[in-house]
Amino acid sequence: MNDSGSKTDELAGTEQPFVQHLFELRDRLLRAVYGIAGVFLVLVIYPGPSKLYDYLAMPLVRALPEGSKMIAVGVVSPFLVPIKVSVMAAIAVSLPWILYQVWAFVAPGLYKHEKKLVMPLVAASTVLFYAGAAFCYFFVFGQAFPAIQKMAPASVAVSPDIEAYLDFVITMFIAFGVAFEVPIVVVILARLGVVTVTQLKSFRTYFIVAAAAVAGLVTPPDPVSMLALLVPMCILYEVGIWAAQIFIRHTQAPSEEAPTADRAGPGTSP
Repeated sequence: MNDSGSKTDELAGTEQPFVQHLFELRDRLLRAVYGIAGVFLVLVIYPGPSKLYDYLAMPLVRALPEGSKMIAVGVVSPFLVPIKVSVMAAIAVSLPWILYQVWAFVAPGLYKHEKKLVMPLVAASTVLFYAGAAFCYFFVFGQAFPAIQKMAPASVAVSPDIEAYLDFVITMFIAFGVAFEVPIVVVILARLGVVTVTQLKSFRTYFIVAAAAVAGLVTPPDPVSMLALLVPMCILYEVGIWAAQIFIRHTQAPSEEAPTADRAGPGTSP
């Protein structure tokens, strides 16, 4: 982590007492909570918990037979489930603010070359998670729910429970959001030296098999949904290999870089 002896330490003189770090951590956590609470209050006022749930349930409601509606089995489910949706929406909207607080807490303890690595990865991971959840909602649900309804027997009245639907949606959002983080994982593994770029290229076949297994486990039982997760994961794996080469080149620590001409050689006056 430290530079060579001929160069000054970037973090010299920035050390703080442990108690000071605890105060800073407390302040950052409170700011993150305040941000979530503020967004939650706005969403409760407009568009409101019920409207948020209606929007979340729209892909399934459109696929239900005409005249069918979702049901609430629990006594307080019509109240609690929309509130849960509002809380999760507030956390999702506040995610950039939460990650900024994390970044602001750890950034003073990072070297310049480490900041070049961490900040882009934090921003990219946020965007990719949003992209995965959006892809799941706008494309996968639109293809999967009609296919599932067609498989239902004619003797069965399809009326999904609102709480069960919420649990399913959360699981799918997390699955697609995490799956879209493939480039981040690839970059981190390559930058830490766990694998090389050459090895990543040779692992393509194994990754496709593993991605197919994951897609088959987490997606609804139809080929369209499975391919909708498998294909983006394979594309993002290639993006990760390309990004890893760039990050390795531009985030080298000074001690890892090749010797430069400004170092004094034998017999050179200081």
